[in-house]
This record gives sequence, C-alpha cells and structure tokens, in this order.
Amino acid sequence: MTKDDIKAAFLKELTSVAPDIDAADVGGDDQLQDDLELDSMDILNLVTALHERLGVNIPEEDYRRIETLNKAVVYLAERLG
Repeated sequence: MTKDDIKAAFLKELTSVAPDIDAADVGGDDQLQDDLELDSMDILNLVTALHERLGVNIPEEDYRRIETLNKAVVYLAERLG
C-alpha cells in the first residue's frame, strides 16, 4: 500500500467518523482534536475504523502518532510495512 493509498484511506475514515469535515480542507499538519475538533470518542471511532480497514492495531499510547494526517500516514506506513 502506497502512502497515497494510506492517506486516502485515512481521509475516508476520518470523514466517515466526522461527516462535517471535508477531506479537501484537511491540511497535513491539522491537529485532529485542536484544529478539526474531534473529541475522544471520535478518535476512538477513527482508530477502530482504521483497524477494520487496514488491519492495523493502534494502541492508545500511539494515538499521538496519528494526531495529524502527515503523522498518521508515516505511522500507518510503518505499521503496514
């Protein structure tokens, strides 16, 4: 899976969890909680959706590693690699 594929999957799941977010408006360094206003339940739902879609377990201590789109793509690429 390429980084572009991972980015697309992340954005798809993000907009599924938070339908008011337009994927085209998500910047690479936008913070999920601070900038995009996801709450802790949204983050948990996103982690669950990513696990189901990609088969990647994201332990709670790694949540900070998916706090932005750019960080998430790098982290998920490592986990899928």
